[in-house]
Amino acid sequence: MRPGERLLMKVSATRAFARTAPYVIPALDRAVHRLTRGKVLLSARMLPGVVLTATGARSGQPRRTPLACVPEEDGSWLLVGSNFGRPGHPAWTGNLLKNPEAEVSWRGRDIPVRARLLSGEERARAWRAVLALWPPYAAYQARVTREIRLFRLERR
Repeated sequence: MRPGERLLMKVSATRAFARTAPYVIPALDRAVHRLTRGKVLLSARMLPGVVLTATGARSGQPRRTPLACVPEEDGSWLLVGSNFGRPGHPAWTGNLLKNPEAEVSWRGRDIPVRARLLSGEERARAWRAVLALWPPYAAYQARVTREIRLFRLERR
């Protein structure tokens, strides 16, 4: 475990973090990502991250969202719709449900992907992998009655 990681995990599992982080972290990530032409994602200093570009479910417009991810050995990614442990599903998950064709910016490269909502045993395996990378997701799930959505993004 890297220095400060244990403290960050503890802080990120709190309700106070859930109230403030959704407004601060994505805005910082988007700004730094844009300024560095896709080379740097601040939150990726602690967790792997992508910037997802998905088509808005209602607007039809491209929506860019910086997200933590779990890169998989086969070149796909797992995305967790935790919404920082808040009650509703994050908007990006609804966008992927309606329009699964999307793109991720990964390490400075734009990659076309197709999203698939996971369920059953496949979801259970993915959830274990997610918790192995970032245990605070368990606290997020414990705070909400909804099942946190998990997606697998596969290259097109």
